[in-house]
Amino acid sequence: MSEGKRVIGLSSSPRRRGNSALLAEAILEGAAQAGHKVELIHLPDHVSGLLRNCRECRRPDGSCSIEDGYRALFLDKVLAADALVLATPIWWYGMSAGLKNFLDRMFCYIALSYPDCENVHRRLMHKRVALALSAEENNISARLGIVQSVQELSRYLHYTMAGIVTGIGNKTGEIKDDPTNPLEDARELGRRLFLVKETDYKLDSVRAGRVWGEDERSFPTTWR
Repeated sequence: MSEGKRVIGLSSSPRRRGNSALLAEAILEGAAQAGHKVELIHLPDHVSGLLRNCRECRRPDGSCSIEDGYRALFLDKVLAADALVLATPIWWYGMSAGLKNFLDRMFCYIALSYPDCENVHRRLMHKRVALALSAEENNISARLGIVQSVQELSRYLHYTMAGIVTGIGNKTGEIKDDPTNPLEDARELGRRLFLVKETDYKLDSVRAGRVWGEDERSFPTTWR
């Protein structure tokens, strides 16, 4: 890349050194190796309040009245990022409550009742996103609910889904023992974060007669 992009990792596990957090760190490590600016955010440090009814709790000036660190995190860091790394353990076959709450709280700033919503819309769209999951079991279907949710989020916000990496483990840091080496896969995903070409052909799409062209910097989405 001609210049470094900004990549923010959002780790939602309450365990600061949990397995999904290690995957996020590895993705960011790879992105840093590719020359990008990276930062890992531990969501529980910033987000504590749940989404409420904006019609009742929004201040007269249109600002959100929930007193925690979400506003600064979202407006100053997330909107400024070129790519987001969403990291979560698989809990009850869905994403963690911390990550879901982070996504829910975006509504406060994209709603038309927020005075600067148009600027938020513009800055929130057209990013790249990578998903880091940790799970105790290697059941593929256990991941699908989260994958579907993030895919729909990506569709709605015009995001490029760069890839998904899953590490198997339970105890803190146990994915380091996963023989499939998900941490290295995560680093490679980070290195390719802005090189991935996402394809979603329709019947009437204009497509070449071959998959692999001369552009060696174009990679398929990672799904493991």
